[in-house]
Amino acid sequence: MDDKRRQILDQALALVDERGLAAMSMRAVAERVGLTSMALYPYVGGKDALLDGLVDLLHLELGSAVGADPADIDWRHRLCAVGRAVRSLARNHPSAFPLLLNRSAAGPSASWLAGALQGILADAGVPAAEVPRTARLICAFLLGYTTGEVTGGLPGSTPEMLEGAAEFDADLEDLVRLVENSATPRSDVGQPERVRRAGG
Repeated sequence: MDDKRRQILDQALALVDERGLAAMSMRAVAERVGLTSMALYPYVGGKDALLDGLVDLLHLELGSAVGADPADIDWRHRLCAVGRAVRSLARNHPSAFPLLLNRSAAGPSASWLAGALQGILADAGVPAAEVPRTARLICAFLLGYTTGEVTGGLPGSTPEMLEGAAEFDADLEDLVRLVENSATPRSDVGQPERVRRAGG
C-alpha cells in the first residue's frame, strides 16, 4: 500500500475510533493529514472509496495480528487464533468494525479473512466443494457475533458474558467440531443426494 494512502487511511481509522463513523468526512480526514479535501482524491478517491479503504485496512490489521499461517500449525489452533483476532479487532475498532459486514470486500487485502478460513478448512480435510460454503458460515458467525458484541445487539448477552472470553471460546470449540464433522468421511456416500439431505 502506498505510504501516503496508508497515512490517510490510518488517520481516517483513528478519527472513526475517536469520534465514530458519522464524524468521518473527507474534510475531517484532510485536516488530520494537513491536506485539502480535493488533495485526498488521488490517494483514496471519494468517501465511498475511503470507506472501502478502511475495510482493506481492517483486514490488513487482522492478518498482521494472526501472523504467519504455516501448514505445520494445527488447523484447530489457527481457526481459534483467527476467531480471537477478529474479536480483538472488533474491540479495538468498535465504530469501524461493522464496515466488515456492511461493505463488500474491495481492496487487495479485503478478502484476507475468507482466504484464511478457506486455507484452514482445506487443511482440515473439508471436501473442496464444501469449503466456500463452510467458510462463509464461519465468517458470518465471527463477524456477526463480534459486531453484536461491540454494538450491544447480541441477543441474550450480559455484560459479564461480553467482558469475558469463556462464552466466545466455547463457541470457537463448537466451530472446531463443525469443521471436524464436515471433514469426516460420510457413511452414506453413494446414496442419492435428496436421501442424504433428508437424513435417510
